[in-house]
Amino acid sequence: MNTNREHLCDVLVIGSGAAGLSLALRVAERAKVIVLSKGPRSEGATYYAQGGIAAVFDESDSIESHVNDTNIAGAGLCEEDTVQFIAENAKECVQWLIDGGVPFDQVETDKDEQPRYHLTREGGHSHRRILHAADATGMAMQTTLQDNVHSHPNIEIFERYNALDLIVDESNGNADNNVVGAYIWNRNEEHVETVRAKFVVLATGGASKVYQYTSNPDVSSGDGIAMAWRAGCRVANLEFNQFHPTCLFHPEARNFLLTEALRGEGAYLKRPDGTRFMPDFDEREELAPRDVVARAIDFEMKRLGADCMYLDISHKPEAFIIKHFPTIHMRLQDLGIDMTKEPIPIVPAAHYTCGGVMVNQAGRTDIEQLYAIGEVSYTGLHGANRMASNSLLECVVYAWSAAKDILTKLDSVSLPGELPQWDESQVSCSDEEVIIQHNWHELRLFMWDYMGIVRTDKRLERALRRIQLLQQETHDYYSNFKVSNNLLELRNLLQVAELMVRCAMQRKESRGLHYTLDYPDMLEVSKPTILTPSDESTS
Repeated sequence: MNTNREHLCDVLVIGSGAAGLSLALRVAERAKVIVLSKGPRSEGATYYAQGGIAAVFDESDSIESHVNDTNIAGAGLCEEDTVQFIAENAKECVQWLIDGGVPFDQVETDKDEQPRYHLTREGGHSHRRILHAADATGMAMQTTLQDNVHSHPNIEIFERYNALDLIVDESNGNADNNVVGAYIWNRNEEHVETVRAKFVVLATGGASKVYQYTSNPDVSSGDGIAMAWRAGCRVANLEFNQFHPTCLFHPEARNFLLTEALRGEGAYLKRPDGTRFMPDFDEREELAPRDVVARAIDFEMKRLGADCMYLDISHKPEAFIIKHFPTIHMRLQDLGIDMTKEPIPIVPAAHYTCGGVMVNQAGRTDIEQLYAIGEVSYTGLHGANRMASNSLLECVVYAWSAAKDILTKLDSVSLPGELPQWDESQVSCSDEEVIIQHNWHELRLFMWDYMGIVRTDKRLERALRRIQLLQQETHDYYSNFKVSNNLLELRNLLQVAELMVRCAMQRKESRGLHYTLDYPDMLEVSKPTILTPSDESTS
């Protein structure tokens, strides 16, 4: 077996969602690109995004309003220059998607008129500014981007490959460390390979798989955040994990999301007895930001001892529901639920990682030639809570800005020389994979209990102790046995879980998505929570 296979490229993109594929397409005219996809190339958070992408396309709307709404949702922690940067470039980047063939829904116009897009409204937005493709926007974006990538001669996609670790050249001293490639695990042939690259882009998505209940696909295991941390990058705001308020509560569809657009189009949240409860919690009712809605649902479930709450749009005309939400309607029908006639059982579920690897407006991390874009990154856009449909927008805007930065340096950066090969001569095959499964389930369960929607200092301390025990077990296992997908993901999830808990322990207030019973009030002045690998207290 050849365990020393090496690949060469100008740009290695780790992740095949909206951010990774958009960047690949933008640099491919001048660069040879390899895109790593951990599973099938469509298996990522983008594909499952239902709602849409936010941008100012309506004349009655404004960039200033988009900025203001984002800042309000972010609960005072958004980086204002980042919010302005993204809102200003939103329309141009969404137009790039349109020009590439993404079929956003249009409204009927006269033949001579320019196409106008159907805009919906979601929680936190003061205007209709969400472009969408029915209720399967992510699928439409992912499929279109994939088709464009597939037909491009300069882009190669490696399916079923995990990135193990980044390779960093530290020969020039800590100040000038630069990335030179990555070790990757070929899941098809089960061996480690090496990629030499001028630039590496992390587009690996978030880490919601650290929780027992999540709307995310299985690949969302925090790989990019963990790899960047191990390589020496700072991370920020990992205490802010967004729980989507309305995930379907059904044993056969544990991670099926019910888009916020349902509430945007008039759906009510109800108790099991059919009464509404959001008017008791917020004047914005069902259109309050996600953290408010998720906490309200969590509170009512605990207060009543109920397994779930309900989302009800059955008061709207049947034709309206089927037209606007065909995917959801069909999926629910398959499960025996008719949303045109009855309420839908829902629970909150971990949905989005608002913190991540610190980057500047070009997507650059602390390590030269290493970029991070999309959910893996901390740009400052989301603050303490992400506003609906800003996530896909962040992906495409930062794919554009990072690509532009890479192209300005492409000719001045040389392909690195020969890299050290992965050594697995001292490891053996394990006959105890069950240990990994047990540790995995334990992690996700106690993170849900101790680092969930409502927290306390005691719960966080318990979580950290448990994480450290599991990290020691996993480290011993990783040192002695051959690589497997579950082992790699557990290692990364434990690292990110530790960073999340450490961030949460540092924030002595309740703000946005971080709610602690020990510090229920907001501080007058608050800053992002930043962890640095070189700081021994957070290593």
